Amino acid sequence: MPGLYLEEFEVGMVIEHEVRRTVTETDNVLFSTMTLNMAPLHLDAEYSKGQMFGQRLVNSMFLLALVAGISMQQTTYGTTLGNLGFSEVKFPKPTFHGDTIRVRTEILEVRESRKREDSGIVTFRHLGINQRDEIVCDCTRAGLMLRKSWVEAQKAAE
Repeated sequence: MPGLYLEEFEVGMVIEHEVRRTVTETDNVLFSTMTLNMAPLHLDAEYSKGQMFGQRLVNSMFLLALVAGISMQQTTYGTTLGNLGFSEVKFPKPTFHGDTIRVRTEILEVRESRKREDSGIVTFRHLGINQRDEIVCDCTRAGLMLRKSWVEAQKAAE
């Protein structure tokens, strides 16, 4: 499913994304080492046994990227000019190897750009939810979204 244009978003809209992803040990180790996050809580099984959760934690930055990535196909794929940033990110529960993550997106705000005629800003709240129905990631993100009317006007002018 392609992304939505600015005019297609409505405040309060909720999207239950169909794609789910089981997080693997390989995901966690590769992401952590590629980003030079050498924290033993992500990489050292023996160290982690003696810590609060008794096992390695999935790197929270991987989880944030996964949640944003899962949401992309049904929200911003082909209809965004860019990610404007995350204003709030929380990880209320830990994520472990073998957890399966699904994502729910709620639209918090939709407004036209004050500077650009081709786009507007949509504020998304993405929830990453594991197989135990626990929220493991809660983030608010703003995206610069194309206006469908502008795209159609450009095509008509060609």
